[in-house]
Amino acid sequence: MRHSLAFALCFAAAPALADVNAVIDTHILPGEAAFASATQDLASAAADNCLPDALPPAWNNAFDAWMGISHLRMGPQEQATLSMAYWPDDRSSGRRTLARLIADEDTMGTDAEAFTEVSAAARGLYALETMLYDPQFNDYAAGSYSCTLVTVMAQDLANQAEAVNAAWNQKFAPELRNAGATDNGVYLSPQEAERALFTQLHGGIEFIADQRLGRPMGTLDHPRPQRAETWRANRSMRNVTLSLEALHQMATALAGQPLEAVDQAFDTAKYFAGTIADPAFQDITDPQARLRLESLQGRVRTIGDVLIVDIGETMGIAPGFNSADGD
Repeated sequence: MRHSLAFALCFAAAPALADVNAVIDTHILPGEAAFASATQDLASAAADNCLPDALPPAWNNAFDAWMGISHLRMGPQEQATLSMAYWPDDRSSGRRTLARLIADEDTMGTDAEAFTEVSAAARGLYALETMLYDPQFNDYAAGSYSCTLVTVMAQDLANQAEAVNAAWNQKFAPELRNAGATDNGVYLSPQEAERALFTQLHGGIEFIADQRLGRPMGTLDHPRPQRAETWRANRSMRNVTLSLEALHQMATALAGQPLEAVDQAFDTAKYFAGTIADPAFQDITDPQARLRLESLQGRVRTIGDVLIVDIGETMGIAPGFNSADGD
């Protein structure tokens, strides 16, 4: 259980400072298209060569693209995130499901359509990380069941990403643009659309602080380095950096202009990110390494505070803590 910042909505006298169209046109739609393209490249690469020494570049490119949109838990991505990027997986259910599929040579792992029935934890980017980087899974040979499974997993991910991309373009982006229209049953006013986007923005910052940084930190007496995101792929810090860059872009688009305090908060976090020595956070048991990660976490939380003051309050959003929210 964690304390996370929820939003108590109230009307404010100040006019809203928000550009919904800019977020859609410069952030959401390009980001979704980039992810769909990168996952299709991954699927094509897997079809050509599904071996674990060949696929990491394409997988990393797809993961980079995911960092540009991973904070968007709305619209078609709200549910799809579970099967495209199931993390955290505290019970290792993804690894267990993959192990069972391989041991049984289950036919669901040989057909992309059938694979949609597999547990979400065994699908998507993180399951592919297991197949490509985990020594218990990545010793497979060409022509093996595991090699076929990886090809199917990559195609399944590409299919999902393209479906989400199409849904954004055909349905959900128009709903955001036309908030308040008489036939819009999702966003009953422009303010609802603005606040929905701000919630995604601020939630992305919280996710970095609480999950990407907080999980491997654990407690002072009990750090948990192997709870770091994509630590086997050695890219935990890269995820933080890319996500911060994407959120900075979204904040600027939503504000309709660069805001000095927001820019400074992101730049400060970027500076502290540069002090992290281990890109996988596996040195967290060292007191100095932990201190650097704690310092970065504090700067990321500061971004959230600044976003509320400089963007959120102009929309009538005031911060409030909700102890019942979060995991």
